[in-house]
Amino acid sequence: MKPLELLQQSLHKRVLVELKGGRSFRGVLDAYDQHLNLLLSQAEEVIDDQVTPHPGVTLLRGDSVVFISP
Repeated sequence: MKPLELLQQSLHKRVLVELKGGRSFRGVLDAYDQHLNLLLSQAEEVIDDQVTPHPGVTLLRGDSVVFISP
């Protein structure tokens, strides 16, 4: 399975996204593009087991994404 196919199957489901620098976000994947820019709703930033909610929508730039876990 190709990575973009997996993202397509993960639309409107909760995902975990790890970014460069050790930052992690959990949220519902609302949209993505070919550059792996991600749009998450109901996002939470997870740092050392502390959760910080991010109201509204959160845009994550594709060039900072390390991995996406459905």
